[in-house]
Amino acid sequence: MVPTNTETLRVNEGMLSLVLAGDVDPQTAAWAVDALVLYVNAFCLETSLIDRQVDQEGWDVRREELRDRFASLPDTFPNSRRYAAELTSGTALDRFAFTLNLIVGGLHGRD
Repeated sequence: MVPTNTETLRVNEGMLSLVLAGDVDPQTAAWAVDALVLYVNAFCLETSLIDRQVDQEGWDVRREELRDRFASLPDTFPNSRRYAAELTSGTALDRFAFTLNLIVGGLHGRD
């Protein structure tokens, strides 16, 4: 969605300014800002949904339980079984930082 209120526009303007200051092509910068906003919003939404579900229902899946679920999948999921530890590793913030670095780090290769 295109930002329409001044608060959201202000955030987008700041992000766009930072990306452009990194000597990134304007089209790449514009789409990168869009991708960053989408990713940050999705991360925040997912985190809030998990927090609310834990609070309301006592729902909590431990990493070990999730890894065991992946490892016990049928043979039609060979990669998910084999790489269960990798798929379930890291904290939410580790994964968040990884993805932001992945997006920002790839901007110059797009020019």
